[in-house]
Amino acid sequence: MSIPFASDAWITALSEHLNSSSSYERSANDWEGDFTFVIEADDVFPKTVFLFLGLFHGKSTDAKAIATLDEQVSDYKIRAPYATWRRVVEGKLDPIQGMMMRKLKLRGNLTKIMRYPRAAKEIVSCCALIPTDWD
Repeated sequence: MSIPFASDAWITALSEHLNSSSSYERSANDWEGDFTFVIEADDVFPKTVFLFLGLFHGKSTDAKAIATLDEQVSDYKIRAPYATWRRVVEGKLDPIQGMMMRKLKLRGNLTKIMRYPRAAKEIVSCCALIPTDWD
């Protein structure tokens, strides 16, 4: 059974995979900072969606779709069109490189994120474990 991308079920599945990943836990054991992912509408995806992911010391503390960008406080907000997010989730675009190339737009402390490249890669690895429906 595949899970629609940019849905409450998808971000919840990501949270579950992160919480069961010892590799993620090791790579982010002293990380503190929550994320809101903004999946912007494009030619394929009709509406902008906001996904919140709580992260603290190698664990996901919360995950949910939210109605507005300001519904849930987060340290980081990463924004990109749906097609760009698909490239990230499929492992075709490294998220840190995407931020450096401004394909992913970040609000938050980029310097801090740059200190955790392994954690970012582990998050993408967990994304790849989710059977994602892109339609």
